[in-house]
Amino acid sequence: MIKTIAIDMDGTLLNKVQKVSEANKDAIQRAQREGVEVIIATGRSYVEARFALDEAGIVCPVISVNGAALFTEDGKIAASNPMSVGTASMVAELLEERGVYFEIYTSQGIYSKNYENAISALVDVFVTANPDVDPERMRKFAEERLQLGQVTSISDYSELFNHSNVEYYKILSFSKDLSLLNQISSELNGEDGITVTSSGRENVEIMSGTAQKGTALETYVNEKSGSMQETMAIGDNYNDVSMFERVGLSVAMGNAPLDIQKMCDVVTGKNDESGVAEAILKVLKQSAY
Repeated sequence: MIKTIAIDMDGTLLNKVQKVSEANKDAIQRAQREGVEVIIATGRSYVEARFALDEAGIVCPVISVNGAALFTEDGKIAASNPMSVGTASMVAELLEERGVYFEIYTSQGIYSKNYENAISALVDVFVTANPDVDPERMRKFAEERLQLGQVTSISDYSELFNHSNVEYYKILSFSKDLSLLNQISSELNGEDGITVTSSGRENVEIMSGTAQKGTALETYVNEKSGSMQETMAIGDNYNDVSMFERVGLSVAMGNAPLDIQKMCDVVTGKNDESGVAEAILKVLKQSAY
């Protein structure tokens, strides 16, 4: 019997116009009424995630920035798992040496040295999740999200590393040179205290070595005296794998890459077909017997 449901956002809960469909909203709220815990697990910052959820009227806890921060349903931070300032600074120095654009997700918001590249990085995430959608349309969504996500322009990241009250949650790097990204990913994967994943075809996401969606989800479930065997995770990309590996029921979206679909127990409908609702209603029906 499923008692907890973890749901990714981009390419999963959100459709191609970056909205929560009525079917997905209704299914989530029905699960909550029936006593099933629902938690969002996203690579987005909390502010970015909360905007889409508030618009749909969904109230639940949020695992943000790929597990680096956990927020309660009333918006209070319950736990965080940041990189050390030394690790964040080392990664930033490496990326700058290689000429790769990156932005830093922190407890004080998102910092970027290039607004146009920030838009391109978001368009990559959106288009990866929705390959049949016009990139120009995705650009408009990206511009709106950057405005809502409190992205701050910064001329020199060393200014940020000198602040003692900042936690460094994630460094998102972006490049159209996929071989360079793969090389950087391989190098950083060998470093202690670092986790490397991806949420788009042209990005690499770097976090603390123990900051993963699956780790944060397991911590949350254990604190609720629940069981990971009674937990379902729904997602569409590689930053969801740490959840799939830990839960009792893993569900891949119909729009997920084939290797993601193959590693999951179930494949549901696409994000633009309310596949989340399909998966939730199926387990609720099974639990009724």
